[in-house]
Amino acid sequence: MIETAQAFGVDIGGSGIKAAPVNLEKGEFAEPRLKILTPEVSTPEAVAAIVKQQLEHFEVPDDVPVGVAFPAPIKPGQPLDFMANLDQSWIGTDVTKVFSDACGRPITVVNDADAAGLAEQQFGAAKGQKGLVIATTLGTGIGTALIMDGVLVPNTELGHIILNSKHLDAEKYAASSIKDIEGITYKKWAKRLTKYYGLLEKYFNPDLIVIGGGVSRQADKFIPRIDIKTKVVPATLRNEAGIIGAAYYASVKQQH
Repeated sequence: MIETAQAFGVDIGGSGIKAAPVNLEKGEFAEPRLKILTPEVSTPEAVAAIVKQQLEHFEVPDDVPVGVAFPAPIKPGQPLDFMANLDQSWIGTDVTKVFSDACGRPITVVNDADAAGLAEQQFGAAKGQKGLVIATTLGTGIGTALIMDGVLVPNTELGHIILNSKHLDAEKYAASSIKDIEGITYKKWAKRLTKYYGLLEKYFNPDLIVIGGGVSRQADKFIPRIDIKTKVVPATLRNEAGIIGAAYYASVKQQH
């Protein structure tokens, strides 16, 4: 692995598993990422084998922290009780143990939305921000991360807060996938986002809200229309955030 890398990050998604060495001084990849398609039958054994393959590809030394961004709530030492984007055989497993055993080394696992939020707070749109940062990802659903003075409050699921009796989950009303399915304009979508982020503002009084996801490339079409008092900014690390955040999180955990 290249000398400018201090940690290694992996981002596991339903369609692809991406990995790269990370320069934690700059908050960027130390080498171009390697992406391998997620196995069609994405069992723990199959996914863990790919992570092991990526570690071997980059020749990651044993003493380098390795972090994995995973698409589910992660509680170390406890079995997984919910899985949406991978094979259901993950339910009941200790995700950290699955990866650590398969790779023959300690692996730190963090929720993927939390990883992305940490990356934005440390290196991206929320760098240097004091107080409470809420980082959100607008995509198929709504992923969220709460970070207070740089410290992660893990496994929040604020995409599922209730907006009204018709739309029990906020993400079923305001995710970018819903915008596309219903064919609504950015202007109308921004009104829905105002309802959603207005609730987050009411409940949490954040100092900054960061919006990520692929749609953040079109931030100028909707973020200025979100009518709340809290400052709202687009994410800057985008698709690199999961890998960078996982690597950073692993580095912090290894130090402790």
